[in-house]
Amino acid sequence: MVRLSDLPETDQKHLLSKECPPFESQPWVTGPPLSERRVALITTGGLQSPGEDSFNFTDTSYRVIPNDCDTNTLLMSHTSVNFDRTGFHQDINVVFPIDRLKELDANGTIGSIAKFHYAFMGAGAMPHDYEKTARDVAGFLKQDNVDAVFLTPV
Repeated sequence: MVRLSDLPETDQKHLLSKECPPFESQPWVTGPPLSERRVALITTGGLQSPGEDSFNFTDTSYRVIPNDCDTNTLLMSHTSVNFDRTGFHQDINVVFPIDRLKELDANGTIGSIAKFHYAFMGAGAMPHDYEKTARDVAGFLKQDNVDAVFLTPV
């Protein structure tokens, strides 16, 4: 990952303009031990299956990634020119650690894996622009009885 000081000034300004408002409260939710949790992955890596529309720069939509998909077919349409895709091409787990999650499931570290995972494109939009789609995805996660999410920001 590049350092902010190494980026062109326009890119620095763009990243620094991202809102990061403080929460008015500090909500806390307890849950079962990790060995009983159902876990989903959410990535901002702009991943999609072949045939799906590519993400664009200010896209706030998401793509659904079934747990049983062939990860070798997943494509990355992340629009940031600052993201080095070399690691993704060598090992999808850099962006979407599904194999590691399956290992945790197999050895009993987690309770189970969600049926579906979700990909966003995390480069161009402001955090508040994702509110509607984040709520939609939260509803799908709830339907799948997910009680833990592993977020891989890209």
